[in-house]
Amino acid sequence: MAYLELTDVSKSFANVAAVKNFSLAIEKGKLVSFLGPSGCGKTTTLRMIAGFEQPDSGTITLGGQDITVVPPNQRGIGMVFQAYALFPNMSVAENIAFGLKMKHTPKPEIEKQVDSVLELIRLSDTAKRFPHQLSGGQQQRIALARALAVQPQVLLLDEPLSALDAEVRLALRGEIRRIQSDLGITTIYVTHDQEEALSISDLVVVMNKGDIEQVGSPIDIYRKPQTRFVATFIGTANQFTGEMSGEHTVLCGQYQLNTRPPADRIASGSAVLVLVRPEAIQVEMEADPRPSVNAIPGMVETVTFHGAVTRLGVNVYGQRVVADVTETNTGVINLNQKVWLTFPPEVCQVMVQNE
Repeated sequence: MAYLELTDVSKSFANVAAVKNFSLAIEKGKLVSFLGPSGCGKTTTLRMIAGFEQPDSGTITLGGQDITVVPPNQRGIGMVFQAYALFPNMSVAENIAFGLKMKHTPKPEIEKQVDSVLELIRLSDTAKRFPHQLSGGQQQRIALARALAVQPQVLLLDEPLSALDAEVRLALRGEIRRIQSDLGITTIYVTHDQEEALSISDLVVVMNKGDIEQVGSPIDIYRKPQTRFVATFIGTANQFTGEMSGEHTVLCGQYQLNTRPPADRIASGSAVLVLVRPEAIQVEMEADPRPSVNAIPGMVETVTFHGAVTRLGVNVYGQRVVADVTETNTGVINLNQKVWLTFPPEVCQVMVQNE
């Protein structure tokens, strides 16, 4: 049963639709990410859940209670913003205690709760410091502790790591996931960083122009994109355009691709896209003799080292196709070298071109 549920929620600003008929059911204790480009409506949706914006239509329920018009301070929701929003004239302990004081919590309980959340975020030694004496990562953890101190029913995180450098972001997102798992708190995490969303979420909601494009587990979002937008926004996907011929063959001009049958039947002659991830492509010096395996000739145009893998840009009949390879599997590959790109039908996802 859904713990937090949004039903047909919409919001417009100056006649521009920011969120359109947004419906989502979130189970208790799950971490859900809203993922999408700037302006897709993810933060507006978060602010409506928090109560900082009122929906034009639709309902929001929490624990079976309609909270659509309930004031923010009565929703039992904690929020952490991109900007840390810590009070500069208050110590770390005073910042964390602020929400508890507003609720007239007894002093002994406040002290106990402050100590508890400081231990949870592993910053017990900072209680007497002031925000300017902390690093950006530490400040963001204090902001998280302040939100958790009031023991909210739901935690909302609005791009909490975007102001931090890459190394700190990587460490802190792991900490956020650890804390969320330890507490079992229902959490919504807004980000435009796909790696961030895929690495820590139970469920990912991909948004675009106010609409939900797809909802699914990180694995399904990456491996089984349902729309062209999701396929291209999440990771890198090679796109082969062609015409459906039979149930699992696509004619692409000077070559054809054997594909897995589409989930929904596509009529022969339909214009389609075939999506193939770079890591699914093997690079060989000779064509694979097996008739079922796709083998396309090309010329290496770019070689980009990425540490564990090397990304090759291969010219295939005028189209740039990228393949991620390792030297162990392929050996050394040079510019202007002729190669064969091989991949099985199972890695080919077919969708009609207008999706």
